[in-house]
Amino acid sequence: MKKVLLVETNVTRYQGTTDPTGLWLGEAAEFVDEMNQAGIAVDYVSPKGGFVPLDPRSMKYTDEAIMRVYEDSDFIERALKDTLRPDQVTPSDYAAIYYTGGHGVMWDFPNDPNLQRIAMAIYDNGGYISSVCHGIAGLLNLKDAQGRYLIAGKRITGFTTAEERIAGKKAVVPFLNQQVAEAHGAHFMKKRFYSEYAVKDGRLLTGQNPFSVRAVAKLLLNEL
Repeated sequence: MKKVLLVETNVTRYQGTTDPTGLWLGEAAEFVDEMNQAGIAVDYVSPKGGFVPLDPRSMKYTDEAIMRVYEDSDFIERALKDTLRPDQVTPSDYAAIYYTGGHGVMWDFPNDPNLQRIAMAIYDNGGYISSVCHGIAGLLNLKDAQGRYLIAGKRITGFTTAEERIAGKKAVVPFLNQQVAEAHGAHFMKKRFYSEYAVKDGRLLTGQNPFSVRAVAKLLLNEL
């Protein structure tokens, strides 16, 4: 069984501010929990490799399952302290790539050529590209061999403009996921704010918000 590659941010602050951000813990931990239960191995990569910061706000949204993963020595070591660099990743080892969220990803996911190369290699090899919440930022600028946006004409979802407004970060983020997705030709789907919602279109699997992690994971497990 091939593995799943989980992508996390290295960004520690909302750019231009002193406010901390980083990985939304549950968006990694709940996904890992689902993969663990299914016996599917996971590796962790970030744009720079190494340390991954946690969004402090995400710690208010934990439960026993999230804490169990968070306290696991393997997760601490490979997901938080010492993630792989993109140049250490062999795309053919993976059946899928999964982009986690947290606001930090808005700055280091969208235009990272190394992550883009890995994602498209997995996809072109018949694999799956998945994301949740702000993780959709990693999909927005992916292009196929013909130079077309991968999401063009596809049904996808991610953190909505309404949710960004409610989160109080609309003025701080560098762009709005929903707006860019639509500008790049995607059919952006959404449900009521902070409702669980995941969408499958071919080999693209996306979830709307932090409450959609397990729904995305289950869509992927159905395929794997």
